[in-house]
Amino acid sequence: MRTNILITGASSGLGAEMARQFAAKGHSLALTARRLDRLEELRAEIVAAHPDVEVVVRQLDVNDHDQVFAVVKEAADELGGLDRVIVNAGLGKGGRIGTGKFHANKQTAETNFIAAMAQCEAAMEHFYAKKSGHLVVISSVSAMRGMPSSMAAYAATKAGIAHLAEGIRMDLVGRGLDILVTTIYPGYIASEMNEKVEQEQKLMVDTATGVRAMVKAIDKEVDNAAVPAWPWVPLGQVLKHAPRPVARKLI
Repeated sequence: MRTNILITGASSGLGAEMARQFAAKGHSLALTARRLDRLEELRAEIVAAHPDVEVVVRQLDVNDHDQVFAVVKEAADELGGLDRVIVNAGLGKGGRIGTGKFHANKQTAETNFIAAMAQCEAAMEHFYAKKSGHLVVISSVSAMRGMPSSMAAYAATKAGIAHLAEGIRMDLVGRGLDILVTTIYPGYIASEMNEKVEQEQKLMVDTATGVRAMVKAIDKEVDNAAVPAWPWVPLGQVLKHAPRPVARKLI
């Protein structure tokens, strides 16, 4: 079992629920986010429910790249090594290209791609040193196709991080190392980030159900998984290949 897990963006939403579900499976956790008070509350909740589980928390703004490397090292030292790193921290701000929302789109790009790349770099340095580990990148079904309006920049960043994960996976071919890379493409799962996105409601599942599907795919250590599998495995393919007017109606 990949015993020690680090999760970024763990103060709410998918990250917090992954922490709860992995703790229930007996994993030790390193949880990071900007909101330390939220992390401490989550730690108290998890330790109360699972007294034998070790949980360390660290305040982390993933856009502080030096801090990313420092926190990954600190967490690894405190837990005696990291077996899995889940690159989950993300931002959903943005606006339609050409409408003066460049700053918001830039923030999303920096957080969801550049900062994610820093997290991958820090994790893989650790895994290469110990010759084992599991890197998990949280992408999105929106990565399957260019998205309109406020989703344009977000979808592009999620496609970018998915391709980065595949590049890391390609680098591992033939090296004989116990290092695996999983890319998770969540569909519409209720979270703090998307609670105001009206167009997602008809296919939305609750946080616990959606994260249960994520955790199941992560534990299987598959290369890629759209979750929940229904309807996102078939719908993801439709989004990817359907004529543009058809795809536009589905999102």
